[in-house]
Amino acid sequence: MATVRGFFTPKTATGRSSLIPSPPWHYSGDLLTVEYRTDPAKVAALLPEPLGLAEEDPGAVAVIWADWQSCSESREELLDPVRAQYKECFVVVRCSYDGRTYSRCVYIWVDKDFAVARGIHQGYPKKLGSIHMTRPHPYGLAAPRIDAGGVFGATLAAADRRLAQAVVRLREPSETNGFVNGHPMAHNRWLPSIEPGKGLALDELIVAGAESFEAGQAWAGEAEIELFDAPTEELADLTVEEVIGGYYRQVGVVWNGGTLLETGTSGAL
Repeated sequence: MATVRGFFTPKTATGRSSLIPSPPWHYSGDLLTVEYRTDPAKVAALLPEPLGLAEEDPGAVAVIWADWQSCSESREELLDPVRAQYKECFVVVRCSYDGRTYSRCVYIWVDKDFAVARGIHQGYPKKLGSIHMTRPHPYGLAAPRIDAGGVFGATLAAADRRLAQAVVRLREPSETNGFVNGHPMAHNRWLPSIEPGKGLALDELIVAGAESFEAGQAWAGEAEIELFDAPTEELADLTVEEVIGGYYRQVGVVWNGGTLLETGTSGAL
């Protein structure tokens, strides 16, 4: 019988075809964040038991555009950039579990298949999308600076429909990149049983965060954001009641696994 290898499918004798390598995974990227408030009931509708609303500012939402370069421990992907570079847009709320506040990604779109596969492992609900954001550059007029007066735009689309667009105008340095995405992530990992009516074969509530983190100076400013209806998306249900602000920051992150909190919490199929 053959021995097959690979952290993810497809498994082969060498493991070279695996869609993603084993962790740790390294990320360097630019984050454009817009935070706003919605009706807390709309956040609660996305939280499966035993998660509850955060005690403070329960209706706070962050929509984050990210332009990433990522790699495994070998860093070999950096010399084959198609395997390293991707963009994403993710939507984060906060929640409570066992008396502690967590962040939670409720929607996320990426533009590469390997990023989708990593999301399956991490508990991020990733879908394919088209993501664009203004890139900074220190020279010329074709890019803003990460400085006072810098203006950045971002768009998100999926299945040929635009889902979100935002503009952030930087004003001043900030101590943080916002507060919604500032906690360990409480996520669900789940997979339906292959047998009809048997529920879930995998059903885990997990917590994960960065093994290490470094970042440049965060900048804050004014923000505008619009959300749009689409036949197979529900992002627009998280209506924008009040914009809190916008942020820009360059970061470096290492991800290397998480911790199981409990099983059997994902809800009905």
